Amino acid sequence: MKFKLAALALLAGVSMIAQAQAPAASAAPAARADVKAEAKAANKAGETKPTDAEKTPAPTGKAAKASSTKSKAEVKAEAKAANKAGEVEPTDAAAGAPTGKAAKASTTKTKEQRKAEAKAANKTGETTGAALK
Repeated sequence: MKFKLAALALLAGVSMIAQAQAPAASAAPAARADVKAEAKAANKAGETKPTDAEKTPAPTGKAAKASSTKSKAEVKAEAKAANKAGEVEPTDAAAGAPTGKAAKASTTKTKEQRKAEAKAANKTGETTGAALK
């Protein structure tokens, strides 16, 4: 154990020394004042580079519709009216999943009936529940 610790410490020391002796990959970063002066001169000359926002393409689809002229209250009122009229489907219904009472009504048996069936199956040894796997 002590040998491993000593070897690890030696390896760490050697790697730190090697990294310290390596020449810098790039020149020192420019001072903020120099960068600002270059940008100011480029703006005056009209030689500015496009920003990241200018390089990206215009949004499409839902993102393009995000900027609306309607207020939040107007949008909420329209959505409420559409929901009341039944014009809007819930997201689960769009995916094909049952919604509302149909989703909850997965069986026609009562709890007592299911318990009685499970008790009878347990007595005969016919259970195949997940807990037995």
